[in-house]
Amino acid sequence: MEKVPWFRRLRQIVFGAPRDLADTGLAHRLALIPFLAWVGLGADGLSSSSYGPEEAFKALGQYPFLALGLAAMMAGTVLLISAAYSRIIEEFPSGGGGYVVASKLLGPKIGVISGCALLVDYVLTITTSLAAAGDSLFSFLPYEWQGAKLLTEVCLVLFLTTINIRGVRESVLMLVPVFLLFVVTHALLIGLGLFGQGPHLAATVHQVGGDLHRGTAALGAMGLVMLLLRGYSLGGGTYTGIEAVSNGLPIMREPRVKTGRRTMIYMAASLAVTASGLLVCYLLWHIVPVPGKTMNAVLAEAVLRPLPFSHALVIATLFAAASLLVVAAQTGFLDGPRVLANMAVDSWVPHRFASLSDRLTTRNGILLMGGAALVALLYTRGNVGHLIVMYSINVFLTFSLSMFAMLRFWLKARGERREWRRRTVLFAAGFVLCATILLITSYEKFAEGGWITLVVTTLLIILCLVIRRHYDNSRRYMAQLFAELGDLPTARQSDMVVPPIDASLPTAAVLVGSYGGVGIHTLLNVFRAFPGFYKNVVFISVGVVDSGEFKGEHAVVHLQERTEAMLGQYVTLTQGLGLAATSRMAVSTDVLADAEQLCLRVAREFPRATFFAGKMIFQRERWWHRILHNETAYAIQKRLQWAGRTMVTMPVRVRGVE
Repeated sequence: MEKVPWFRRLRQIVFGAPRDLADTGLAHRLALIPFLAWVGLGADGLSSSSYGPEEAFKALGQYPFLALGLAAMMAGTVLLISAAYSRIIEEFPSGGGGYVVASKLLGPKIGVISGCALLVDYVLTITTSLAAAGDSLFSFLPYEWQGAKLLTEVCLVLFLTTINIRGVRESVLMLVPVFLLFVVTHALLIGLGLFGQGPHLAATVHQVGGDLHRGTAALGAMGLVMLLLRGYSLGGGTYTGIEAVSNGLPIMREPRVKTGRRTMIYMAASLAVTASGLLVCYLLWHIVPVPGKTMNAVLAEAVLRPLPFSHALVIATLFAAASLLVVAAQTGFLDGPRVLANMAVDSWVPHRFASLSDRLTTRNGILLMGGAALVALLYTRGNVGHLIVMYSINVFLTFSLSMFAMLRFWLKARGERREWRRRTVLFAAGFVLCATILLITSYEKFAEGGWITLVVTTLLIILCLVIRRHYDNSRRYMAQLFAELGDLPTARQSDMVVPPIDASLPTAAVLVGSYGGVGIHTLLNVFRAFPGFYKNVVFISVGVVDSGEFKGEHAVVHLQERTEAMLGQYVTLTQGLGLAATSRMAVSTDVLADAEQLCLRVAREFPRATFFAGKMIFQRERWWHRILHNETAYAIQKRLQWAGRTMVTMPVRVRGVE
């Protein structure tokens, strides 16, 4: 038995053993049922109740009676946006996040705006949630320990990065107890908060009526409305987790639409009750901000004081809130890499971000999200106030684009589908609400740090446009290269007799990734460089399972069939040139390791084999070419040379592409 190196054993202990791609039930077991999807994706919305309702209530200032109207508006907004995204799930059953919706319905360039906004938002979701969790956690600890707060938050980022590389299902299962603790403690807090003031409810309603009359006299009806809208907009952080459910649809269990809609119901109901319930409790218990404490902490102390073990219950409630904020950061690790992978498939970012690890996770995207979150955390020193200002703008940009896209979609579908009127009204209302929150929040928070988010997002959009232009130019050149080859012969078009494979004769083993200009030029260059020497040709390919391929239980089988068909084209072409040809293939997430093993098996089968691979060589090589284009040929060459096998890299020259 081959001895496994110690570093590989350590890696498997930390990240888990590789998945078996031949297991057709793997996708089903990795997918999330509605409850686990609610835990993994709904925590972002629920955790926002730790700061969203508080920000909204504080904005009311001396007119807290408006909290009743604000609670109704907040609950209504959650239900409205959730209903809209449930309809988006129906129309986009493979994943209806903001990037996909905007790209499909408004065009790729609008889609990249939505995608970049989401990427920045998911990074800030991780950073804000963990910074807030650190604040809550260190509220219980001695003040002298504050110096360790930032280090603790950094460790939390590293911990979540590690468990997400292990896999989505594993990471979610580990966080279920924390999620349930939050649900139980906050249900107790809100329930006692509402019913505990039952005997005083009539007096409170009477007081609200009097305050409304005095407020109207002081500010006027329009002034009160504007104040209410300001509080409504500044509490916009409450709704930031709603989009995550539709964007995370690919990780849900079949039937995905049904699972996604049920998850959306769980998330919407829990968020609406929690956020609006806390607002009403602030009013009923006359809660005012206290320096050094969150309003939820003040509320918990007031409501739970009469109960036995009240101090322990308060700590448990606030600890649950802090813990759920850690769970909320999970949303950034679940959906951020998925958006990044979708953008990589569409060539807006380097293609390597679509690659899956042997644990079937988008490891490169997870590492990027974790690294970016660390940078943001260190830049702000974990200051939640600064982070929240930066955090709540981009998601409403995505909301607004998604709502507008669906509104336009249903307006075009009028008369063709019976439900078009209801859907048009739904998405029109959603667009107005989201655009209103976006505009007011941007205006109110621009000078306080919102400009940083807008600048970073703009720079990211520009970078994506530059990357896409490079890929487009490269594709056009490769298409031109393929067209210049003209009509190539095939065995069926030729009268020549194709000789049988003779493994004892010199063999050219050509590694190919797809049927096109690079592979064909590599083959023809072998014949030009070594005329008449090679008598056999073996085509070798590893079908790469990336995030664009791993879509269901039969995805690997379909990829295998496509890879076999592609190799068949090369075999037919070579036989048409009068040479014996065959092919060998594998399907994997790790192209280097499996290509190496496949080549070594070919070398044992064909002892006189020489390996060849094509490599795009740019006229003016730049450092970014190594990032945008893989170095697979060079990496395999090094491995085979270490194994004592000869491999030649055949250049495919690319001119005029920067």
